[in-house]
Amino acid sequence: MHTDVLVIGGGQAGLAAAYFLSKHDFPYLVLDKGDEVGEVWKRRYDSLTLFTPRHYSELPGMRLPGDPDGFPVKNEIAAALRQYAEDHGLNVRLGTEVLALKKAGGEFAAETNRGTFTARHVIVATGPFQVPWIPPMAQRLDPGVVRMHSAHYRNPSDLKPGTALVIGGGNSGAQIAVELAASHRVVLSVAHRMRFFPLTIAGRSAFWWFDALGILNAPSDSLVGRKVRQRPDHVFGFELKRQLAARRIALKPKTVRAEGRTVHFEDGTAVEADNVIWATGFRFDYGWLQIPGALDGEGQPLHKRGESPVEGLYYVGLPWQTSRNSALIGGVGRDAEAIVRRIAADRSGRS
Repeated sequence: MHTDVLVIGGGQAGLAAAYFLSKHDFPYLVLDKGDEVGEVWKRRYDSLTLFTPRHYSELPGMRLPGDPDGFPVKNEIAAALRQYAEDHGLNVRLGTEVLALKKAGGEFAAETNRGTFTARHVIVATGPFQVPWIPPMAQRLDPGVVRMHSAHYRNPSDLKPGTALVIGGGNSGAQIAVELAASHRVVLSVAHRMRFFPLTIAGRSAFWWFDALGILNAPSDSLVGRKVRQRPDHVFGFELKRQLAARRIALKPKTVRAEGRTVHFEDGTAVEADNVIWATGFRFDYGWLQIPGALDGEGQPLHKRGESPVEGLYYVGLPWQTSRNSALIGGVGRDAEAIVRRIAADRSGRS
């Protein structure tokens, strides 16, 4: 099957690209391996709450019901993405996994589990959360220890009684640790000094202030952008900070070794764990992108503001693609619009 623009990935980045593509009079198709739009959000842990308010968690042409300054939960976002695709009649092909993307003779060929799709242009919108990363030391844990990545954790019923060790101090690790503190003895291991930031300041969302001060959309290569990129992310909200102060959660430094049920930390202390949750983030996986010149030596996309050196290949939804906002729901639309404009200009030039 042939189309003019093929979008790989039907999450928020892919849907934003489709929204702007639908405004132009040329054919496009979005391929997504999920069984429904919004599936990635639906599969996240039950208590997941965004730290961006509704007003900053909307795609172009989307309005989330409820308090615009309130904080949406994951099922709300999943439902909103499904509704968004329906409301705008976006051309999404579900259950279609891209196994390899190649290019020959000026045309791309996406080999999938449902045949080959060809296109003149491709937008890769697979997002930053591709493959859960778990350190190799996990293999040395006793089989009786319940262990899982935060991507597979749903709620406290997934764990057995006893001590729950959460490894990773990002926002997911913080939320999961707080949730588990009501039913388990919780130990939180982090590799860096934790920095907390309020969700609201003077009655306004922190993101309203980031936006007003020019931080949210500061270009990646600007002085502000470079400074923000160099600093570890904050944990938004103070619930974890309160739990730590009340000693309901024990804080430990970096995890360095695991043997059986014993997990060792950088300061020489250890804990006997009944459960381990790896909130250790994700890694990119572009093994399927089999085009010379598309990736660097570490397998990362080569691009400038989402435009690949490979003619006709583009990205939307990469972290810091153009700014801090690039990988957030409220920011992908800006980059998607710019990429679609670039494709439209390219087509016009060819014509």
